[in-house]
Amino acid sequence: MKKLPVKTKRVYDPPSPEDGVRILVMRFYPHGVKREAFHEWRKELGTEPELIWEWKSGAISWDEFARRYEAQISADPKAQASLDELAQRARKETLTLLCACDDETHCHRTLLRAMIERRIKRARNRFSVKKQTKLSGRAHKKKRGGE
Repeated sequence: MKKLPVKTKRVYDPPSPEDGVRILVMRFYPHGVKREAFHEWRKELGTEPELIWEWKSGAISWDEFARRYEAQISADPKAQASLDELAQRARKETLTLLCACDDETHCHRTLLRAMIERRIKRARNRFSVKKQTKLSGRAHKKKRGGE
């Protein structure tokens, strides 16, 4: 099955048809954004306020921010369920993760995209292993005169 892209974009950027399903991934509602600017709001995937403050104040590095954000998401069952669902959907439709950050390279939405894509890859690998096991089982039966 072909994987459709998981995109990232600023919530302030205008919507486009290529965005697919636009998903806001912030804890707090962005100032000046109309509800029509996105289809879903996944607060559970937003960054904890303290972590944002530490990063923006320079108290922690980007690598430390990324490590702690991933730990935050890993420890939250609701966030884990949300990621699993988005990974499933991303196999069928285009998703665009939205946040207010100017710099995509230093924004949690990029980390989220990577987490979703890892889940898709793991699911694809599990499917591939199951399929190979099933096929090799059939070949073994044929050699023994079964089927």
